[in-house]
Amino acid sequence: MFVSYKWLQEYVDLSGISAAELADKITKSGIEVEGVEKKSEGLKGVVIGHVLEREQHPNADKLNKCLVDIGAEEPVQIICGAPNVDKGQKVAVATVGAVLPGNFKIKKAKLRGEESHGMICSLQELGIESKIVAKEYAVGIFNFPQDAQVGEDALEALGLDDEILELSLTPNRSDALSMLGVAYEVAAILRRDVKWPTIEKEEASEKASDYISVKVEATEDNPLYMAKVVKDVKIGPSPLWMQTRLMAAGIRPHNNVVDITNFVLLEYGQPLHAFDYDRLGSKELVIRRAKDAEKITTLDEAERTLTPDHLVITNGTEPVAIAGVMGGANSEVKSDTTTVIIEAAYFKGSTVRKASKDHGLRSEASARFEKGVDPARVREAGERAAQLMAEYAGGTILEGSVEYNDMKVEPAVISITLNKINGLLGTSMSVSEVQDIFTRLQFDVAVEGENFTVTIPTRRGDITIEADLVEEAARLYGYDNIPSTLPTGTTTPGALSDYQQKRRKARRTLEGAGLFQAITYSLTSAEKAAQFALEARESIRLAMPMSEERSQLRLSIVPQLLEVVKYNNARQIDSVALYEIGSVFLKQDGEQLPEEREHVAAAITGLWESHLWQGEKKPVDFFVAKGILEALFDTLGVASQIEYRQAEVKNLHPGRTAEVLLNGVVIGFIGQVHPTVQKELDIKETYVFELSFKALAEAEVAPIAYETIPRFPSITRDIALVVDSATKAGDIQSIIVEAGGALLKEVQVFDLYEGDKMEEGKKSIAYSLKYFDPERTLTDEDITKAHDKVLAAVKDQAGAELRG
Repeated sequence: MFVSYKWLQEYVDLSGISAAELADKITKSGIEVEGVEKKSEGLKGVVIGHVLEREQHPNADKLNKCLVDIGAEEPVQIICGAPNVDKGQKVAVATVGAVLPGNFKIKKAKLRGEESHGMICSLQELGIESKIVAKEYAVGIFNFPQDAQVGEDALEALGLDDEILELSLTPNRSDALSMLGVAYEVAAILRRDVKWPTIEKEEASEKASDYISVKVEATEDNPLYMAKVVKDVKIGPSPLWMQTRLMAAGIRPHNNVVDITNFVLLEYGQPLHAFDYDRLGSKELVIRRAKDAEKITTLDEAERTLTPDHLVITNGTEPVAIAGVMGGANSEVKSDTTTVIIEAAYFKGSTVRKASKDHGLRSEASARFEKGVDPARVREAGERAAQLMAEYAGGTILEGSVEYNDMKVEPAVISITLNKINGLLGTSMSVSEVQDIFTRLQFDVAVEGENFTVTIPTRRGDITIEADLVEEAARLYGYDNIPSTLPTGTTTPGALSDYQQKRRKARRTLEGAGLFQAITYSLTSAEKAAQFALEARESIRLAMPMSEERSQLRLSIVPQLLEVVKYNNARQIDSVALYEIGSVFLKQDGEQLPEEREHVAAAITGLWESHLWQGEKKPVDFFVAKGILEALFDTLGVASQIEYRQAEVKNLHPGRTAEVLLNGVVIGFIGQVHPTVQKELDIKETYVFELSFKALAEAEVAPIAYETIPRFPSITRDIALVVDSATKAGDIQSIIVEAGGALLKEVQVFDLYEGDKMEEGKKSIAYSLKYFDPERTLTDEDITKAHDKVLAAVKDQAGAELRG
């Protein structure tokens, strides 16, 4: 909502308070003011000029040579390229030395050999947006009314010396979608009175009911409808002050009749519509639901197909307006209009919202009906519009109005105690202070002891319960004045649980390894629900799914991560590394709700490292994914409890997949996505893992033990063992660790050979063994004794021989 500071002064005395100070007070009272804009900020030197003569530029077909009176001693010559400039016009002139938007300074110039002492301006050149400039001035200069005084400040005449407050309103504060609504708010803040517009009008002896009748069939959608008739109107431009106020609020001026309906909309917050009586085609207005596939051509010249969900105003036969949204072209007020019907009505918000959404028509009127208008202002807004049409369009108001009224809206009455207000706010307000707040808001309040009975005016439809009154008391008392207090009694400081700490550590580790966190849908299709599941269970289907693609609760996170990889690959993002710690949902026999279990999963594809300068590229492989997992296990303190075992998992590569075991129990898998699945998804070589994070986080972890830096040297021995091709390197490593005893600290595989020089059915695996004693330097005898035990164990238990 854009609020003109100068316009607001007509309803509330703002003396002694600037626009910026007012904005601060409004914000502190609960309605945020996003900014205060002075339209003429930085502009100067623009006056109203009178074009005395205009002739064609002697050396340019598209330029005019004008002699302009700007209120100085002598008229000045100005060269102007506007096609609509002409003799006798009152125009905006930027004099020599003037400054226009963009810090554009006007200087004396010579154009095609002719001197120019200034510039005749369009509204756009003065900083007014094209979309809110009247169509006749969309191209070319603006013409002031002939009564404009030459030499006066043009910026002031155009309302550009005003300051505009931009209010950011929440949906419940529809009362502030009008100047009067804002006036009530400001008056309450400043402890001042609201001055309402005075409606004084003369009515003709002819009655409105002789011209039109009103029939409402959709009474629930339209409980109140009033029609006023104004004859003998003369269509023309509205007064300049009205045009400038509309433009300041972001509304384009059209003509005096349409501008008056928009002006009253801004003033009262009540949308109005004007019909051309002679184009209506009948003497009745019938308000009903539209017929299926009924057509109407709206004011924007678009033909629209209606449904029974839409409320329409008809002439008894065909629609002439979509209620609360937009009028029809068949009853539009045009330049030859002489008799006008003013519509002032209360339409149900949800009905207007449905029509507005279906037709993509969002207007100032529909926005107000959707949020709720004050039923008490409907008639008064119609009367105000009729008064202004008589005053500024020369109309004659017919006696009375024609209306349908089945409105049953009563003001809300709420009772509350002083103790409750102070108890909720932590204040110590007195009865008189609270009563004063409600009185300033212009609520009727009755006081009995410390009990308040408050009658809420219908303009404040957002106040319905005690808590709403407490909020009103708080914001008018001043949020800054509410005392700050500390809680009393014994308190327990907040902290993360052990599980939450481990989850946070896991995220930091995975992100530190270069993975990005993903948050994917928990809903998937029946086909994908069971893919990559750690535990084979029936998936759970939603009772009311939004689509078949989102109809099942997932059993695994990996399918969703692969969709993310596919999405990125399709957009030429080839290197993707993602992880997610999220829930999967497992069906429980005899239980309505599923078991929700947290998993950690990742999907990695593309290049893991790329150093183009050195010509190095390292694509993702199984050991990159495994290294990330080992970093995670190390962070969680379970690395010593983890084993890997070759496995076959559906949809994963049979030779590049392993089960992950925690203390001998399978908790997940790691491996390459099967080539056929990669082809189906149109992705490149991708590695994934998924583990039960619940199992990892709940595993018992030994306390951290610190060791001193070694004082004695370690000794490394390398051995190459020839074993059967089917023998697993991990099994041999386990034998070596067990046989090595206390002196053996590390065992690592560093080579595998299966070449021509190896016997068929055999392979060579090389291990590096590190021996170390923290208490002394090891001798050759110590190493030989331990090493011989290792060689004997691998020979006896795995049939391994030292490679010659």
